[in-house]
Amino acid sequence: MHGREDPTSVHVSDVGLEGSDYFSWTGSFPRCDAGDVTTTPAPSGPRRAPGSAGAGVRQPATGLHSHDRVGGQRALPRPSRPRAAPAADATPTGAGAVVDTLVLGRRVRHLRTARGMTLDDLGRAIGRAPSQVSMLENGHREPKLSLLSQVADALGVPLGDLLSSEPPTRRAALEVELERAQRGPLFASLGVPQVKVGKSLPSDALEALVALQDQVQRLLTENAATPEEARRANADLRARMRAQDNYFPELEEHARALLDAVGHHGGPLSQRATAEIAAHLGFTLHYVADLPHSTRTVTDLAHGRIYLPQAGSAHTDSRSPLLQAVASHVLGHTEPADYADFLRQRVEANYLAAALMIPEASAVEFLTEAKAERRLSVEDLRDTYAVPYETAAHRFTNLATRHLQVPVHFMKVHEGGTLHKAYENDGVVFPSDPLGAIEGQPVCRQWTARVVFTLDDRFSPYYQYTDTSSGTFWCTSRVQGSSQGAFSVSVGTPFAHVRWFRGRETTERSASRCPEASCCREAPPTLASRWEDQAFPSARPHASLLAALPVGVFPGVDQTEVYEFLERHAPARPQA
Repeated sequence: MHGREDPTSVHVSDVGLEGSDYFSWTGSFPRCDAGDVTTTPAPSGPRRAPGSAGAGVRQPATGLHSHDRVGGQRALPRPSRPRAAPAADATPTGAGAVVDTLVLGRRVRHLRTARGMTLDDLGRAIGRAPSQVSMLENGHREPKLSLLSQVADALGVPLGDLLSSEPPTRRAALEVELERAQRGPLFASLGVPQVKVGKSLPSDALEALVALQDQVQRLLTENAATPEEARRANADLRARMRAQDNYFPELEEHARALLDAVGHHGGPLSQRATAEIAAHLGFTLHYVADLPHSTRTVTDLAHGRIYLPQAGSAHTDSRSPLLQAVASHVLGHTEPADYADFLRQRVEANYLAAALMIPEASAVEFLTEAKAERRLSVEDLRDTYAVPYETAAHRFTNLATRHLQVPVHFMKVHEGGTLHKAYENDGVVFPSDPLGAIEGQPVCRQWTARVVFTLDDRFSPYYQYTDTSSGTFWCTSRVQGSSQGAFSVSVGTPFAHVRWFRGRETTERSASRCPEASCCREAPPTLASRWEDQAFPSARPHASLLAALPVGVFPGVDQTEVYEFLERHAPARPQA
């Protein structure tokens, strides 16, 4: 599944704009009469290959890479590789200790050769055949304590010297590591032939084999994307966004080229124009009733098809999944190598899709006029471009600082009080863990993003000033529903910049002392005295925060289901 190099390649959109880690877009195309109908014909004339980005569309690398490389290695911190468990090569001695037979064998060989003894000599001394001594030295024999005592006596050393866990030499340590690796599950899964580890194996080849095994193990560990690694990748990407004021000119350039190609220069991007972008890139659209449940779209790169759900799906804006599929294609996304790569791809695709729905040039003109009249409003941006509120909120953060010189922050908070995603370049301090990750952290009850849940009016925007330890911030917030519950979407700015916004006249004001526990994380004394030590709640974890990235697949996507789907819908093969 590596993009355009494979003629049968496929690209799947698993979560799309609506469920992304940073951007989140919501928002149908005409209903189809048949289950699989091509609704947008390709342009007349020579058909552009799906691998082509179309006239005027370049494919530069974007600035959103969530990791750099230094000396060929990733600069992101990576989890330490767990030390290999010695159980497979360890033997109980009968004295309560566990002996690593590989290390023991090397120690016996080292002591024997240091004393000028042959296998025959040691065998005679302990009453064993030379072949049995050889098996002991190669780690293939599980010795009893009585035999080890005989060997120690024959070699003239204390028993403790034999039982030491340290290999006697550097080469012995390398031999042990390679032997252990070859007996482990990694080599078995790779189907790599085993190398005989002996005196005939050159030391430099031994070093190379051990280093190669370590690198393969490291890559597998990184690809596992533990929750810790995922949080680190999120924190790193958020820092890069902050450094660029969440504005990425390369993606804006892609959006301009695509919009110019279909003759769209401002105003809401219609469903027809969205379909024309896909056609411009050589794709036809197919609406199906059996789209794999784990996907929002499936792109068949081999046949130039994008499969979308039929009308009546849960998506409130059917432009979103299509634009994200188009964006992933234009940006050359392939199967993610690790969690950081997966996260970067999602952010890039969602940014580009938003830049298509709210074009930069006309949006900046609209916002500049609104600022001059002191009526900046996320709601007005939403209504002008016919996009969902969250789409407008995210897009506002792309443009506000770069073009309006207004620092901002964005928050999406679950009704349970946990922070789902956020962005800031205005100095507001979000709750975070020791790694700097904010996902899943509890938000202060006094903040606008939490207060809005207590209101009966869910239609009108809510405005509030909040005094925090890092300053006073004004914020506007709105509640929206989803399959995971209600979320508040909030955009705010420091007090010094509120004069440009509609809603600045609000008298609502609150004070937050967080992270002081007495602010809102500790229960009132009367409740605490009654229920302390008498309650044991069962938390509901968010799977997205706990699940590791599966190796070799798109996260959350059933690969077999996708391939079976493509088999059902692929054009019939011509008869030979």
